[in-house]
Amino acid sequence: MTAETTTAGRASSFIPDVRVPVGWTLGGLGAGLALGIALEGTALAERLLPFADVIGTLWLRGLQMTIVPLVAALLVIGIVQTVAAASAGRVAGTSLALFAAILTAGTVFTAFTMPALLDAFPIPPAAAEALRQGLSAEQAGEVPTIADFLKSLIPSNIFAAAAETAMIAIIVFFSLLALAIVRLPATHRQLMVTFFEAITGTMLVIIGWVLWLAPVGVFALSLSVAGQSGLAALGALAHYIVTVASMGGVVLLLAYGVAVFAARQQFSRFFRAALPVQAMAISTQSSLASLPAMLAACRTLGLKETTGEFVLPLAVALFRATGPAMNLAVAIYVARLTGVELSPVVLATGVLVALATTIGSVSLPGAISFVTAIGPIAIAMGVPIGPLALLVAVEVLPDIMRTVGNVTMDVAVAATVDRHTAEEGEGEAGNPASTGSA
Repeated sequence: MTAETTTAGRASSFIPDVRVPVGWTLGGLGAGLALGIALEGTALAERLLPFADVIGTLWLRGLQMTIVPLVAALLVIGIVQTVAAASAGRVAGTSLALFAAILTAGTVFTAFTMPALLDAFPIPPAAAEALRQGLSAEQAGEVPTIADFLKSLIPSNIFAAAAETAMIAIIVFFSLLALAIVRLPATHRQLMVTFFEAITGTMLVIIGWVLWLAPVGVFALSLSVAGQSGLAALGALAHYIVTVASMGGVVLLLAYGVAVFAARQQFSRFFRAALPVQAMAISTQSSLASLPAMLAACRTLGLKETTGEFVLPLAVALFRATGPAMNLAVAIYVARLTGVELSPVVLATGVLVALATTIGSVSLPGAISFVTAIGPIAIAMGVPIGPLALLVAVEVLPDIMRTVGNVTMDVAVAATVDRHTAEEGEGEAGNPASTGSA
């Protein structure tokens, strides 16, 4: 792993190049933990930790302030792109239906399985207490009732909803706004889309500035945590990586099931075809950078050129197979960590928000979009987002599973669409440029 991870390409012209100092951030995490462990219980720690807490809190708020505008802008763009893709023909409709089914299945599975997994393999008590003490500035939100959830669907004032970070209301409003934009004349529609593309690009520039300071922010947060808890903090981070990555592993296994049962591919043949794609995904952590390898895998599997050339760019633009499942898993983990009750209403809210926000996801390394992708889910569930600022430092490891699962599922979906269209006798997959995806 080099010291910096960059976007391997641009999903669209409005997405700027954003750089994450991955190596320095991991170094900041290690240095903060080591220094905190060394100073635990000393007089110097008592003087140093409050200062570190201020720095870490300011850095977290720098990330947090971009959540509402970025989620709103990406949601509008994603819905407009999805509606445009749905009108592109039968292949597009089949692809979008598969995307929706897979995303829903993975997210609902996580809602049931992640709490059970944490019951079977609970967060080590000492480790949980370590993170709670080190990141105790923010309290958990109130657990919503069914009546509260229903009332929250429609905002009476969108600006008040934004000020209160009422994610359900924000998602509903901007979803309706996107559907209204689709009905506008072409000139006005493009003007509105360009406006939200500009907001997205601007927010990502700000995120890039904040992440440039990630080594300092993560150092301060990890120092604060380790200074109060010592070695126990390492146990929490290791437990988090394994449990969250396991949800992505389930989606990866599902990709092989889709290939074998839905696409009627031989397991061994698909396994061999997917290996080069997975190797590219591991090395780049970018679905976009893996697109040439995915197209080559489709040729190896004998798919029609037009199918791969249409479905795969569409998948890279709109489909993140592991996204909502692993994002919800992170929110559930933090909920357990901070003592938020995972009632059926809370879990249902998390599923809905995870699925809604994945429409506006972007093809960027996970560390860039980590807080802005998971933050809305956590906020809607009443879960504190403070721990996310520390967990982002180790996101490079779960992000490998995210990308491998995504690209493998993309190829499996392309094979399924190819088989479906072949059975219906449709010879052309359409023009990939018609979707507007990269």
